[in-house]
Amino acid sequence: MLSRRMLFAGAAAGAALAATRPVFAAPAKVRNVVLVHGAYADGSSWSEVIPLLQQAGLNVTAVQNPLMSLEDDCNYTRRALALQDGPTVLAAHSYGGEIITQTGVDPKVSALVYCAARGPDANEDYTALAKQFPAPPASAGLIRQNGYLRLSEAAFLRDFAGDLPAARARALFAVQAPVSDTLFNAKVTEAAWRERPSFYAVSTNDRTINPDLQRFMAKRMQAETIEIPASHLGIVSHPHEIAGLILKAAGAGAV
Repeated sequence: MLSRRMLFAGAAAGAALAATRPVFAAPAKVRNVVLVHGAYADGSSWSEVIPLLQQAGLNVTAVQNPLMSLEDDCNYTRRALALQDGPTVLAAHSYGGEIITQTGVDPKVSALVYCAARGPDANEDYTALAKQFPAPPASAGLIRQNGYLRLSEAAFLRDFAGDLPAARARALFAVQAPVSDTLFNAKVTEAAWRERPSFYAVSTNDRTINPDLQRFMAKRMQAETIEIPASHLGIVSHPHEIAGLILKAAGAGAV
């Protein structure tokens, strides 16, 4: 439940954005999409979405983030953008939302898609923002060891991938990418969602990023928003809805 102070702050932020954010036309049709994964995952987390986008005729590139620093991860996405032959949709899951928020100001980027993703404002302390909402259960399952973070198996299966078949969730747990324990200290210096059409898929059963925080960020960026009854890994459990939103951002209709 949001406090009255949070609701007032959200309304004020929305009013300020309405006054300053450009009004965007319907997305132009593009053929390129770059997919950016989040923490505790790798590019294979997009494996259910990729074939749907390819079948629709899009050229798809999935970035493999080292997850050592925001700067390094942004550079990996910039390299992927440099390889695209024209306008490109940037789509992100989870922590990857910070990456596309920073890199989405690239002239090639035509639209942004956030999937249960972080969407901070420029120079905003995302951790402080998140603390204004009830802590998600997954945060209790973090293991810190030798300078890295990872989710325990119990937390991964229950709180990260809770709506996936057990065998699929365990396979994703096996490829869980370790995260530098300083990764989340950096702040973005750009807010590409202020300059690009934005789309947001809220995972309503998310136990990793509070769904109300997702709704707050989506509303603040004035994103075209859908809600799916998914865990944090809605990009795996609900690929058709996610692919449909990306295709809409690409001006290509639905799957």
